[in-house]
Amino acid sequence: MSTTSLLAVGMGGALGAIGRWGLSLLPFRGEFPLLTLVTNLLGAVLIGFIAGWAGRGRLSPGWTLFWKTGVCGGFTTFSTFSVETAGLLQSGKTGLAMLYTALSLLLGVTVVLLGQRLVR
Repeated sequence: MSTTSLLAVGMGGALGAIGRWGLSLLPFRGEFPLLTLVTNLLGAVLIGFIAGWAGRGRLSPGWTLFWKTGVCGGFTTFSTFSVETAGLLQSGKTGLAMLYTALSLLLGVTVVLLGQRLVR
């Protein structure tokens, strides 16, 4: 692990975390964790786009680390998704938990593919 790689991931992670925090400040509040879903979908399309560029040799390994591991890793919120889903299940909102899980998975994979397709 080089110092350059460490800095690329760290700086990207900081930017991703700041972006995630910024989205969490939007004035939406409700039972359904919409902001986390939106955050994960935005992160999924971004990582799809980055993977597409990197796979075509259009992004250097350093910038790939910065964007894919750093920014996307700091921005997406799978751990938050997991705890929110558990909370919905624990509060007896099984249907809402299943809807959230299905939308996160299906739409997440779809927008990764979209991000990769946008590169083409």
